[in-house]
Amino acid sequence: MNKQAIVGVLGAGSMGAGIAQIAATQEHQVVLVDLNEQALASSEAKLKKILARLVEKEKIDEATSIAIIGRINFSSNINDFKSCGIVIEAIIENIDIKQQVFTQLEEIVSADCILASNTSSLSIASIASACEKSDRVIGIHFFNPAPLMPLVEIIPAVQTSEATKNTARALIDGWKKVTVLTKDTPGFIVNRVARPFYGEALKIYEEGIADFATIDWAMTELAGFRMGPFTLMDYIGNDINYTVTETVFAAFYYDPRYRPSFTQKRHSEAGWYGRKSGRGYFNYAEGATTPEPNKDEALGNEIANRIIVMLINEAVDALFLNIATKEDIDLAMTKGVNYPAGLLRWADEIGLEDILLRLEFLYAEYGDDRYRPSVLLRRMVRDEKTFYS
Repeated sequence: MNKQAIVGVLGAGSMGAGIAQIAATQEHQVVLVDLNEQALASSEAKLKKILARLVEKEKIDEATSIAIIGRINFSSNINDFKSCGIVIEAIIENIDIKQQVFTQLEEIVSADCILASNTSSLSIASIASACEKSDRVIGIHFFNPAPLMPLVEIIPAVQTSEATKNTARALIDGWKKVTVLTKDTPGFIVNRVARPFYGEALKIYEEGIADFATIDWAMTELAGFRMGPFTLMDYIGNDINYTVTETVFAAFYYDPRYRPSFTQKRHSEAGWYGRKSGRGYFNYAEGATTPEPNKDEALGNEIANRIIVMLINEAVDALFLNIATKEDIDLAMTKGVNYPAGLLRWADEIGLEDILLRLEFLYAEYGDDRYRPSVLLRRMVRDEKTFYS
């Protein structure tokens, strides 16, 4: 798909606007549609502000800023997608609404227009089933903020044609993004593999082992993550993070590994979403103080080791189930959520036997299936193999 192709984006929220910004920066004409005219106006104002900041920082010049905004048609008319070569949907995470929208889009666009969803966890096959020409449908999952985050997950459904997959991936590669190919399974790579980063941290808190600040300190200062799990959940929004957790849990037929936490549920119900609401696991009100962590290194290492082995086990299982290649799994976690290392490479460094022993201890201690070691991990320890030579 060349630079002449018109890119459609449905939804003028932060994700949709970010995708529109990327496409326009890559010299595509863009149609950004939202039925809410107030959302459109807000999106345009925010984008102008972002571009002005980039000019100030000398990342782009004034002429480039004007050209980028000039390539975007802000519209409240979905029929304006009729000339697009691809339309990327970035609306609410609701399967019924997405299916209705894709049925409607198919009546507007040309026969060879690619229809893509930016969903973070919903079934692409299910979305594609709403279209008569379902082979044109694919998942293209950006990470927020889309212009800054390098990773994009490319998710072909069982119906997606090779031509659609190859064209979509080549387009996003051309936008200077790092693409990974993943199976159409709940959470894809990142939102599946990352579940224990939140879930195990919440469980450690609920058991009274450590408070939010101490767990975050352990994961940043000792384990090298850029953000602790509670700071990150507050940044994402507890409403969004909890909804994804519930979606993945249900989609995996209630596998205990993805069981949601009552702590997060109650925070979400209370409206304590995090930064955007002024209160989450931490208080963001003006003048509020951040609690001091307990900097006991033995405790910190116990916390970090427990969360890391759970993350590694999830990555190993994703490889075992052919969700993606080992390279794409590691790339996804370093480029999509800024992990300090690829989890499978990290596993080799720690030692697979050591990881298996830690998981078997937790499994025996709790009798909970969430701690069951991956079959692939057991096999690799038995056969004295590593992921990378």
